[in-house]
Amino acid sequence: MLKVFALLTLLASSAVQAQVTLQSDLPLKYLEQVHPDAESRPLVIFLHGYGSNEADLIGMKFQLPAQYNYLSVQAPMALGEGRYQWFRKKGEGAYNGETDDLKVSGRKLRDFIAQAAKKYHASPDKVYLIGFSQGAMMTYEVGLRSPLAVGGIAALSGRLLPVLKGELKAGQPPLALNIFIGHGTADDRVSYRDGTEANALLQKLDYKPQFHAYPGVGHSISAAELRDLNGWLQQLNP
Repeated sequence: MLKVFALLTLLASSAVQAQVTLQSDLPLKYLEQVHPDAESRPLVIFLHGYGSNEADLIGMKFQLPAQYNYLSVQAPMALGEGRYQWFRKKGEGAYNGETDDLKVSGRKLRDFIAQAAKKYHASPDKVYLIGFSQGAMMTYEVGLRSPLAVGGIAALSGRLLPVLKGELKAGQPPLALNIFIGHGTADDRVSYRDGTEANALLQKLDYKPQFHAYPGVGHSISAAELRDLNGWLQQLNP
């Protein structure tokens, strides 16, 4: 399983795993770290990467705004014990994604988001997806296809899949979507170029993504990226 945190975050993640229980009352299984009151708060939903699980990103919440509610989702396709994926890879060495898998996972994720927003008293414009690697690709799939599903997406070490790129057309009004893109320049799994190309295409389509490059960082999430992500979330809800 890919671990993507600095030491402090890893320790925090271990503490969380001891405190929370896998929930199964929504379309996808998930972990929750939420405030006990029923107050309307922004809701962050973490989407893990290929071969990982719902416990891998939840520790990030300790580096992000304390007033938010946080969920971390388990992808629907099992690979093995404690290992899951959002979609199968299409082609040897390619990361294009099986179209049928993307449709099924995308539908389940949209249903999950809608029901979670209702359960945790969050309006859709205050729901934010944060995905790493394959999870980042799913943030694009949901955020750019579903105009009113979420208020923002953060794609960490991800890419726009070809099937989605082919459907994004210039000249159409952009969705009201806040976008954060973070990518390490030394990423050897999902290339840094994939991140810059996503940024360039979204700008061409009149989105205004906030792009961050992390020199020398590989396929992981650095402390600097967590600080930038925290700042982005704080800006959305000052």
